[in-house]
Amino acid sequence: MGVTDRDPLATEELLARSFEANRPRLLRVAYTMTGSLADAEDCVQEAWLRLRGLADPGAVRDLAAWLTTTVSRLALDALGSARARREQYVGTWLPEPLVEAREHDPADRVTLDESVSMALLVVLEQLSPAERTAFVLHDVFSMPFPEIADVVGRSPAAVRQLASRARRHVEGARPRIPATGAEQRELVDAFMAACRQGDLPGLIALLDPDVVLRSDGGGKVSTLPRIVHGAGRVASALLHYGRADLEVHAADVNGAPGIAVRHGDGVLTVIAFTVDAGRITAIDGVRNPDKLTHVPGARS
Repeated sequence: MGVTDRDPLATEELLARSFEANRPRLLRVAYTMTGSLADAEDCVQEAWLRLRGLADPGAVRDLAAWLTTTVSRLALDALGSARARREQYVGTWLPEPLVEAREHDPADRVTLDESVSMALLVVLEQLSPAERTAFVLHDVFSMPFPEIADVVGRSPAAVRQLASRARRHVEGARPRIPATGAEQRELVDAFMAACRQGDLPGLIALLDPDVVLRSDGGGKVSTLPRIVHGAGRVASALLHYGRADLEVHAADVNGAPGIAVRHGDGVLTVIAFTVDAGRITAIDGVRNPDKLTHVPGARS
């Protein structure tokens, strides 16, 4: 889609409308690449400024492709900078969650979306920036390898290899038998009930024997000092921390049923679940307030 050449005001308005039509996809690309909504929004805003700064925006023959390439390059740069910052991060680093308040059904309201699932974003953190970029742009957003090569500065053949290595890593970590939205909702509701009742055996029964519990406070709020492994240890830790005065709400976290918890001290925790073969295999709790500014009702 190109932008036709008209008088300056008309061109600016058309350019803005065209950009806004592309914004949701651009945010999705940048967020999946970086794991940070704040970084994603910065990338998209910078792409808009660069578009406006072109001598002749109307010469862009395929605006969607130009914007996707520009945002991808910016996200790759942001990812490199973020990885350096994460080396100094206090405690466990988790992606910034996308949260929506969950309404009462209908049952088909929630659809698990692997392109932004917390489980996938956690796995992507283990890839190199180039591998992550190649995988996200090709496997998630269907960008051709020659265009991705333009983003990462490598040959199409090299990019194909990057995507292949990343794919093997991601496939090895994906749930073998993923839950439907309804199945995960039922499991999360049972999880909340067991926690409220202090039901240790009932909670353990919902957890995979090798479940992991991760918590991200960023050094801003108290949290688990390290990752907890195993159903017994995870259940005990959850019930120990769950004895405080809590206000618990069901929420959609990255497209899947999760929980938003407000503690008595006002600190918010957003919890995402990974489910495989009917058991919870990972519980990721984000408490760092800097990562929760976009959550509805984040400021109490």
